[in-house]
Amino acid sequence: MEPDMSLSPEDAKLVTLARASRARTQASDGAAVRDLDGRTYTAARVKLPSLQLDALDLAVAMAVSSGATGLEAGAIVTDVDAQRIVDLSALREFAGADVPVVVADPDGTPHSVRST
Repeated sequence: MEPDMSLSPEDAKLVTLARASRARTQASDGAAVRDLDGRTYTAARVKLPSLQLDALDLAVAMAVSSGATGLEAGAIVTDVDAQRIVDLSALREFAGADVPVVVADPDGTPHSVRST
C-alpha cells in the first residue's frame, strides 16, 4: 500500500473484523466482506483433515448463503505470504470485476489493495 493511501472507515472496519475472526480461531488468516447493503460477513481459514477453506472464500460463501446480491469490498488479514494465498476467483465470480480487497498484516497494517 502506498504510504499516503489511507483506508475509508468502512474498509478499516473490514480489516478490524477480519483481524478479530483470525484471532478468535488462531487461524493463519481471517477475512471480511461487505455486501451491497452494507452488511458484513466474516470468516477464518478452516483447516481440518477433511475440509480446507480459505477465509475469503468462506466469507463470500457466507454472504451468498445469507442472500447477498453482490459485494462491494473485502479484506484479508494474514501472517502468510498474501500473494500466495489470496485467491480472488470466488469473489470475482460472485461480485464481478473491480471489487477491492485490502490485504493486511496481523497487526492490521494494510500493505496492498488487490482487485478482482
